[in-house]
Amino acid sequence: MDKKLNISILEESRVPKYTQIVNSIIGNISSGKLEMGERIPSINELSAEYYLSRDTVEKAYNILKEKKIITSVKGKGYYVSRTQLIAKKNILFLINKPSSYKMRIFKSFTNAIGADVHVDLSIYHCDETLFLNLIEKHKNSYDHYIIMPHFKNDSLKHLSYTDEITAAINEIPKHKLVLMDNNKLQISGTIREIYQDFENDIFDALTKGFEKLKRYKKLFLIYPRKVIYPYPLRILRGFVKFCGTHEFDYEILDEVYQDMEIKPLDAYIVIEENDLVNLVKMIRDQGFIMGRSVGVISYNDTPLKELLDITVVSTDFKAMGEKAAEMIMNNSYEKIKNPFHFIERISV
Repeated sequence: MDKKLNISILEESRVPKYTQIVNSIIGNISSGKLEMGERIPSINELSAEYYLSRDTVEKAYNILKEKKIITSVKGKGYYVSRTQLIAKKNILFLINKPSSYKMRIFKSFTNAIGADVHVDLSIYHCDETLFLNLIEKHKNSYDHYIIMPHFKNDSLKHLSYTDEITAAINEIPKHKLVLMDNNKLQISGTIREIYQDFENDIFDALTKGFEKLKRYKKLFLIYPRKVIYPYPLRILRGFVKFCGTHEFDYEILDEVYQDMEIKPLDAYIVIEENDLVNLVKMIRDQGFIMGRSVGVISYNDTPLKELLDITVVSTDFKAMGEKAAEMIMNNSYEKIKNPFHFIERISV
């Protein structure tokens, strides 16, 4: 052996011996006793030193290779290939865009999952090719994969999946997979899932706000159709269903247009934060008062919207992250719709 390692094998332990080997070698790396590129004992060396069967040591080394913690070089032996991500659990958290509310889900998850778990965040920008490359690159490297599946086509329209995306996700072992936010993928088997029901969520939330909205003459949805990070069309459908059910006059706009005329008793549901800023400024410049002559509802809550007293329809980002962590920690498999709320403030 190149150096004496601290390999702890307890004969009376109920922990399988191959798992004890894995944990011991990870412990040596975490403590700095083993460094990147350093040789570790061969299977024969370790089995002879600790009176273990060769099959037991080989099984442990195969687990370490799957996690890409060690690598084998033909004719030379086994070497440490990674010194980071050494923890009891390693998780890859894949989100589609770097928005404030996606980051709130990530923060909620990391706070709930605890300090013994290492979580890597990757952003694939709704790009199918980038997503597929990330899945291929990190295949077998993590204990769990948390995926928020939102994509776009060449026309910048929202996509939930393609055949290639479905095939790639289906290759992830189901006990490692957590799907979050969007549940329209065709994934076989029992999996962990915390999702938004975009169409019914906005319909139900606006219905809860009906008493505040019914005094307005016309409702507008500012739904951006061609943006870098497109939104599910189901949001638009839910809005249209609400207006039809309650006989509202309505209009769907791509954006808040410069010099757009605002009329008394208009009410706006705004998705993009830039549109919200432009709308609030325009309302102010044209002499209207939010919540009196003009109503404003924003999609997805943020601390700033709370501070500014903007009414929102929003999923519970904190609950989404916490539930994902709970499923992993409890090894439970559930399919859960995340809570979605109408949060009334002074802007309607």
